[in-house]
Amino acid sequence: MYKADGFDEAIIGYCRICGREDVLAYDYWKCIDILKERDGMSAEDAIEFMEFNVIGAYVGKLTPAFIYETDVSDDL
Repeated sequence: MYKADGFDEAIIGYCRICGREDVLAYDYWKCIDILKERDGMSAEDAIEFMEFNVIGAYVGKLTPAFIYETDVSDDL
């Protein structure tokens, strides 16, 4: 299992998908907060950095998952 460097405080658990190994799951918005607080980024810069450098960094089957909290009843 791989970790996203510098985002330990945003770990919310594991992601399980049939036929795959478990991967770490992170709270996407907590990662954004970490970038804003730790690195002094604006919200816009933190989101851009997160999308390109973190989510866009596929490192194989054990790449972490980033979860967006939502009320799924809104989508039904």
